[in-house]
Amino acid sequence: MARRGLMLTAATLAVMAGTPSAAQEAPSVTAAAATQPSARNEANQAVIVADPALAEGGVVVGTAGMDGLDVFSLAGERLLTVPAGEAVSVDVRHDVDLAGGNGTLLVTSDVATQTLRFWTIADGALTEVGAAGESLGYAVEGVCFARDPRDGALYVVGVGDGGEIDQRLVYADGEGGIATRPARRLALPSSLKFCVADDRTGDLYVAEEAVGLWRFPSDPEAEAIPELIDAVGLGRVTEELGGLALMDGGEGARHLVASDASSGRLFVYDREADHAFVGAVIPTGPQGEALAEPGGLSAVGQALGGALSNGALVVTDEDAEGGANYKLISATALLAAVGRPVGQPQPLTAAAPERMPAVTARIETAPVAGYGDAADDPAIWVNAADPAASLVIGTDKTGGLYLYDMQGQVVQHLTDGKMNNVDVRDGVRVGAEEIVLVAASDRTHKSIALYRLDTEARRLVNIADGPQPTDQGDPYGMCLYQDAEGGTFVFINDSNGEKRQWRVVDAGDGRVRTERVRDFAFSSQVEGCVADDETGVLYVAEEDVGLWRLSAAPDGGTAMESVQAIADNPALQDDLEGVAIYDLGGGRGYIVVSSQGNDSYAVYRREGDQAYLGSFVVVADGPAGIDGISETDGLEVTSRNLGPGFEHGAMVAQDGRNLLPNARQNFKYVSWTDIARALDLEVRR
Repeated sequence: MARRGLMLTAATLAVMAGTPSAAQEAPSVTAAAATQPSARNEANQAVIVADPALAEGGVVVGTAGMDGLDVFSLAGERLLTVPAGEAVSVDVRHDVDLAGGNGTLLVTSDVATQTLRFWTIADGALTEVGAAGESLGYAVEGVCFARDPRDGALYVVGVGDGGEIDQRLVYADGEGGIATRPARRLALPSSLKFCVADDRTGDLYVAEEAVGLWRFPSDPEAEAIPELIDAVGLGRVTEELGGLALMDGGEGARHLVASDASSGRLFVYDREADHAFVGAVIPTGPQGEALAEPGGLSAVGQALGGALSNGALVVTDEDAEGGANYKLISATALLAAVGRPVGQPQPLTAAAPERMPAVTARIETAPVAGYGDAADDPAIWVNAADPAASLVIGTDKTGGLYLYDMQGQVVQHLTDGKMNNVDVRDGVRVGAEEIVLVAASDRTHKSIALYRLDTEARRLVNIADGPQPTDQGDPYGMCLYQDAEGGTFVFINDSNGEKRQWRVVDAGDGRVRTERVRDFAFSSQVEGCVADDETGVLYVAEEDVGLWRLSAAPDGGTAMESVQAIADNPALQDDLEGVAIYDLGGGRGYIVVSSQGNDSYAVYRREGDQAYLGSFVVVADGPAGIDGISETDGLEVTSRNLGPGFEHGAMVAQDGRNLLPNARQNFKYVSWTDIARALDLEVRR
């Protein structure tokens, strides 16, 4: 996929083009309530924990510096103080998978130890869930939760004084506690203090204090393209950006609020109109007292008691007379002041969005040596005599081939050239013996690389009778085909869509060469392909167009038929990449295609009209420490037994972003049993 850099919203571009900044005079909005001051005069951020069981509909949990956490009623009365280290930031999520069932989870940052601490809350009482973890290794300023829209996985994001954006997977540790695993680390050049995430859209907003307001995808498997929404100097922000909050009143009433601390104003943006600026307000206390520098923010869209029947915004007032405290502003009053609809109160636990079925990988390989976009395509050799001793061949297109065992460990690494795609076939006759043939597209030498897999020594041995040139500028995708007469062929294509078919010929002395037998072409770039040896059909993925089928025979001509176009299936997003077949026998089975644009895998029926049967995604497994799969190039599927956990076969796929923690690219092994269960498919018995 194409790599993109900084993006600007239409709203930001309009400001840069000369749209007048927000007027310094803005309507004031009076808080409905204020909490009692912090005993140490320390307040940085608070959240409302909605709880219909409580008389007022919830409580306020606010950071109190070295005092830890204060819990207030919605009228502002301090109910209790809980030691929590030196707490400076807090966030909350309801309906979290906890020991004993779903519940409410809070996260706080302890700046004394630079750790994250997790808490459950019930009836206004806080209970710490497990001990504080290891130091984050940076000066953490703010924390926020983010749910992945793909699978509902919960992440916590910490932002730091050095510009760090540290995202971690959160999961129940099986012992009644909460654990995290590093997922990804991003960075901006200067200090960050606040963040907030939209679980519905997968947007993560970050406040770079002296620079501006940024948006990133919260899915750690997504490409982290920064998008600038507003900026100091160039936009409306005067000198210093403070807290961020999301106000959700349902469709037509979803807003982002940011604190322009230097001017004492709150800015409101329409999240459903490309974050267009819709107005500014001046927050004041219940008695009309000004907030000199409104700081940390949070919001809820749930119905609360009294004036907060449509939700509320919590604003930190560090300079409040009598001591730092938190102000509660009615969502109705705030949005009315800028002429925006408040919408409807939202349920405490929103209905989960429609998601593709999700599975997890059981094994991942050691990373390839190459950096960046390096790993590309796998092939699977099945050891029929000892399935657990089967092997996976993987390419490193920056320079090499790998043999991995079924535990993902490296058995052999060859540095013979920039190998892009690879395939394997058993029973290829060379001289008096039958061998396991492995072929790869070698972009370094613009050739077809040919190897024998020595199954005893578990090694690849080059058997090409000298270089086997493709006569192409950039040999790219390739796959093997064996016909009913025992002939073996290589399909290989240039990155311009030109495809050629070569016959593998015995060259004597244990070596092989290739003979060109057919040329045909696609209108744009292709890569992934698979040949169905039983039916004599070749399937090719044209990356921006769709999946095609045509004859695999050397005299099969150039006629091709569409299996499905990307434009005809909303579950497909270009690029279409890897293609593989799951064989149920008798011509039955499934075709699996990687849909790179939405990190998913589409499944089609192998026989008949090759109907689309559904798509699935591969997501992170926190306890196992194996991340999901994203931006897949190549994949392979087999229905044969590969040993424990893979008795009915597997899908092996390249992972474009190897996380938990961040590392170079690798390959993941997914049990077909899990895929079949997710999509109600068959397994081969």
